Amino acid sequence: MANRKGAVVAAIVDFEVVLPGGVASVQEMHEASGLARAEILEITHTERFPVLADGEPAWELAAEAGRTLLKRAGVAAGDVDCVIYCGSGEWDLPFWSPAAKVAAELGIDQAHCFEVANFCNGVMTALQVAADRIDLGRSRHVLVLAGDRLSQLVDYADPESKALFNFGDAPAAILLGAEGPLELAHAAVRTDPAWADYYSGDIEDDRVVMRRRGHRSGLGDAYLSNFVALTGQALSVLEAAPGEVRWFLINQGDKGMHERVLAALGIPAERSVFNYHRYGHMGGSDPFLALGDLRAEGRLAPGDLVLVASSGMGFTWAITALRCR
Repeated sequence: MANRKGAVVAAIVDFEVVLPGGVASVQEMHEASGLARAEILEITHTERFPVLADGEPAWELAAEAGRTLLKRAGVAAGDVDCVIYCGSGEWDLPFWSPAAKVAAELGIDQAHCFEVANFCNGVMTALQVAADRIDLGRSRHVLVLAGDRLSQLVDYADPESKALFNFGDAPAAILLGAEGPLELAHAAVRTDPAWADYYSGDIEDDRVVMRRRGHRSGLGDAYLSNFVALTGQALSVLEAAPGEVRWFLINQGDKGMHERVLAALGIPAERSVFNYHRYGHMGGSDPFLALGDLRAEGRLAPGDLVLVASSGMGFTWAITALRCR
């Protein structure tokens, strides 16, 4: 996705995030797990955050985001050549295509619709796939949808799962095309397969729950070293220095790690967005909640370099560079 002279370079035309109708509370987690409220607040940093309500399908909210987005951008359904639905792979129904379902709901009937499962890095992976299609002239517009249901995979009765207690839900839609205010300038990505079995799911009482397998140490150090190394790679390709990064955004999984990465890169906290007091970890939508705040506050200017640090089970780490046009 590096900028090539004279070539089409994909851009984000617009994006929309929809918050669900349910709420997860620290009190509920405390009662279910037996953990002290203060211990849980060290993970969540907020008393409550949005999650899917009982019986609220993620795909419907993703479709709502997509409908709003297409109308606002003035893009007809027939001009969307690809629909990608991304997340963990645990959709609202098993053995089913939410991408196709949303496309049907929006009247998109001439597009290739499929899913990308890369967990909380799914959105950024889907953006890379979409950008490749646009850069190669194979798509005019690609609609990327985030529709995970992470909160429903967490067992609050399991104290060993407390690191996941901040998982929330925020379905989103991102529209890509050849013209737009946020150019996808580059992406540096790495998966370390040594962590493949650190988390996996169990089927219990007709639902899937996430479980940590063992207490292997070193994941925090892996996060720090990979984010720092990938940032260096991205900046090298872009021929930019850390001081030229206007905004550094990150998946809101761990506030302490967020702060450690900024410190290691020498990027002031004022050049990032901290939403821990408002939201939990909303999967791949975290950076777009932050971008939405920056956009609404008029804090994005032409030429600004925005780096998005994302990660997902497996474990995958990515730095995606956006350039404001």
